[in-house]
Amino acid sequence: MPPTAAPPPLRLSVIVPLGPGEAEEGPLLDALRALPPDSEVLLVRAAGEARPLPPGWPPSLPLRQFEAPRGRARQMNRGAAEARGEWLWFLHADTRFGPGVLPALEHFLARGEPALGWFDLAFRDDGPRLAWLNAWGANRRSAWLGIPFGDQGFVLPAEAFRRLGRYDEAAPYGEDHLLVWAAHGQGLPLRRLRAGLWTSARKYARLGWGATTWLHWRLTAVQGWQAWRGNRRRRTGTR
Repeated sequence: MPPTAAPPPLRLSVIVPLGPGEAEEGPLLDALRALPPDSEVLLVRAAGEARPLPPGWPPSLPLRQFEAPRGRARQMNRGAAEARGEWLWFLHADTRFGPGVLPALEHFLARGEPALGWFDLAFRDDGPRLAWLNAWGANRRSAWLGIPFGDQGFVLPAEAFRRLGRYDEAAPYGEDHLLVWAAHGQGLPLRRLRAGLWTSARKYARLGWGATTWLHWRLTAVQGWQAWRGNRRRRTGTR
């Protein structure tokens, strides 16, 4: 029998990790139906059975499902390894699109600039009222310091993702934060896509707004300091 031809490459692969018991991807998948041509969606589950296609899923938009060991970094790396797209877009399952997300994405892809794109962040009204301050701080941090986080929807060329070393599966937390520091270390530009993603604020309700905010700031500062020192040592050749 002649060898089976490889499927044609695509422009964009959307990778969505699903944790154990995760069941919030429905609205996100509904929004992804309007993806630009030559796209695909990859769901990477930490456990459990494959889920049926959502009713009315467009046949022209491939949706593939995989399984990986538990852990967002491992799941996203598995999705990236299976992706056929020139560009990778990593989205959390609880992400919701604000106005203009897909046009902003299309504009970014059309430019073809090797860069890591990120969106503005907002929190849904399922947590403490003060969560809006966290979103405001995240957007200021991203714009002023060039340090967005994964819930801001990283999109970058697949080749650039491989050069960055993928997500660090050994990191106990902050694999998205470390990827951004790797981008800074290798001189990969970071670009703001001027549209907003909404995400759940429930994590601030579990431990309380103050305790959760302090924990995130402390962990981010420790990890960021270590990553900054690592980049500086590599640039200067010092230990």
